[in-house]
Amino acid sequence: MTLVTKPDTAHSHAVAVAPAMTSAKLAKPNLMSVEQAKALDVARMTDLFKAHLNPGQLHFMKLLGFHKIKIERAEGMHYIDQNGRKILDFFGGFGSLALGHNHPRVLEARKKFQDEKRHEIGIAFMSQYASALAYNLAQISPGDLDMVFFGSSGSEAMEAAVKLAERAAGPARPKIVYAENSFHGKTKGVLSVTDGALYRGEFKLTENTVRVPFGDIDAIEKAFRSDSAIGAIVLETIQGGGGINKAPAAFWHKLRVLCDQYGVIWVADEVQCGVGRSGRFYAFEHYDVVPDITAVAKSLGGGKAAMAAMIARRDVYMKAYGTPKTAMIHAMATFGGIGEGCITAIETLNVLYDEGLIENSADTGAYLLARLEELQAKYPKIIKEVRGQGLMVGLEFHDFSQTLPMVLRPVVSVLDDKLKGSLSGFVGALLLRDYDVLVAFTEYNRNVVRLLPPLTCSRADVDVLIAALDSLLGRGIVSIVKDFVKSQVK
Repeated sequence: MTLVTKPDTAHSHAVAVAPAMTSAKLAKPNLMSVEQAKALDVARMTDLFKAHLNPGQLHFMKLLGFHKIKIERAEGMHYIDQNGRKILDFFGGFGSLALGHNHPRVLEARKKFQDEKRHEIGIAFMSQYASALAYNLAQISPGDLDMVFFGSSGSEAMEAAVKLAERAAGPARPKIVYAENSFHGKTKGVLSVTDGALYRGEFKLTENTVRVPFGDIDAIEKAFRSDSAIGAIVLETIQGGGGINKAPAAFWHKLRVLCDQYGVIWVADEVQCGVGRSGRFYAFEHYDVVPDITAVAKSLGGGKAAMAAMIARRDVYMKAYGTPKTAMIHAMATFGGIGEGCITAIETLNVLYDEGLIENSADTGAYLLARLEELQAKYPKIIKEVRGQGLMVGLEFHDFSQTLPMVLRPVVSVLDDKLKGSLSGFVGALLLRDYDVLVAFTEYNRNVVRLLPPLTCSRADVDVLIAALDSLLGRGIVSIVKDFVKSQVK
């Protein structure tokens, strides 16, 4: 502190003056710019991925040849890599690209939103964008599914769905039924109803769950009848990670009857199979039934935003959160209903109907299944089954030993469990390397190639895929294995 003299007409005296409070300028860390990020080459990307993201995942990317590719841009049904190569996308971001890559109407809606500097975070005030999107989803949803909660991911929407079901069921009925081979997300709550040892790891999960075989209505009825603490059942309408598994129409009709009979709340997980992928907006619409709660995500964001929604019957929602005292128990998080995400979803839903993409999913999906069944008839020792609905299709290969000459089968069959997924991996890697076609895989049944192309997919796109598969499978299993091995040593 410094002493200074302040003039005064009567007398002078010393005054204490504090120094100015100035902060030293912080040294800027060695940060990359957006342009520098865009310019990264594959080698530097690999180094950074290994150092800061997921070094273990890099092992699988190398096996499939994904680590050699830098995507520069994407449009419609295609990725374009660093060499200008167009890659036909039958992976579809695990079902998140209903409109394809960078749909022009979605880009324009987002640009206009940004140019007009509209508000994003609508926590303090009501959001016209969240309100409009909720209205649209209520208009689309059958029955009395009309109360909406917004999040950023399928896991978040399913967390909201499971919590709503448990609260509405009441404290005396906390148990939740789920299915074998289910996948509902990786966050800790829905991990308790996700049937995967890999994802469950050694986490301490909730124990109020009951596991049943998928599609087994007798097992479900037995569980409902024997345990009055069961208040909810959570099921994917079409299992994605389980290998594109469907249950027959009679199952869903009986499930609705049983849920009504025993007062159990049915949660339909439509995160992957919803938003038109099955050839209807919701896959459960194929069976003329309506759940009590459902959830969508992935394609809801139009390939440009992380958007998810839970949609519930009003009476179920109001029972759980319908009073001022309970309203904030599970209100939207900070980025729930974010402005640009909502307008992206609004435009996505309009495009879906304006361009007839749900109908295209049904029609082109049927064509895809028919063409794959032709391949199955041609290669019955390689392809075990083709199944799916709309543009959500699974191509299952036989266990590795069954694809080999008879003399080799007894020797190799003892390794079938360890080799599960090998053939689908070989096929996926070679489709990308030699035919510029990208496909996906499934979490539990590793023999399944998962096909989830954009709903803009045409018959011509299907023909490209089929021609590639036909050419590849026509090499024979021994040649496929040799070609894959060669790709690993280059």
